[in-house]
Amino acid sequence: MTSVAPSHPWADGPMKLVTTPQFQTKKTDIFTSGATHMALLHNSILRGYNSIYHQAPLVSDHDKPDFVGYCLAWFKFVKSHHDDEEATLFTKIEELLDDKTIFEDTHKEHESFLAGLADFEKYLSGLKTPADFSGAELIRIMESFQGPFEQHFHSEIATISKFSDHPNAPKEGTPEKDAAAATFKAWGKSTVTKAGMTDVVPFFLLNLDRTVEDGLWANWPPMPAPIKWGLINLAGAWHSGWWKFASCDSAGQPQELWAYRAAGANAKQEDQAKV
Repeated sequence: MTSVAPSHPWADGPMKLVTTPQFQTKKTDIFTSGATHMALLHNSILRGYNSIYHQAPLVSDHDKPDFVGYCLAWFKFVKSHHDDEEATLFTKIEELLDDKTIFEDTHKEHESFLAGLADFEKYLSGLKTPADFSGAELIRIMESFQGPFEQHFHSEIATISKFSDHPNAPKEGTPEKDAAAATFKAWGKSTVTKAGMTDVVPFFLLNLDRTVEDGLWANWPPMPAPIKWGLINLAGAWHSGWWKFASCDSAGQPQELWAYRAAGANAKQEDQAKV
């Protein structure tokens, strides 16, 4: 599918994207780096939300089955990310810093949007047929948790990046520092892939804008080009119709959201029919 640069509202709103700590501070310690990689993952989720929000009112009856699938892939991405943080990452960082209090506010933030997130999934999974989908109803549900969701996805990055100042933060050149770096790297590599190779992984990759922050993340996450191609085009082929709604193309370039493109094409056909 040929990519078209955005000319309508795009996936950088209504939820504001996160500026990575590494771009903002130029620091490279393990917690700044870990928070930065988390921010990049969060931004894929936020672009996913924004792409759904903008397209929900415009999606055609023909495209509703694929759009519902795209929305449910977003839900699975978010839910898996949340569960994996709670079960794995947070525990390991608490052990590393020998401090069980560092994620108290984060746990509360998670609770603040989980009910709305559950309503999102319940509505979509409960449709008798995709034809019953209502963009207005989905947006109503999304707006019910948008505020706390956005606040959390920003504050969690600030929380993790500040751990570099924690009194128990491992020092450079120590085995503890190497172990901490390995923890972040292993978690970051596994958290998306184990969520779903044919749905969450393509969703993640197709909502990564590789042009942001002066192209600093053009090659993130680091992987051979053939592997990335296979994850998008082979693994993603299982649900190929879903990905037209993504905010970016396979090269990571921002693209016009599909619903705007489809609406424009339909309007053009109607005008031609009148001639």
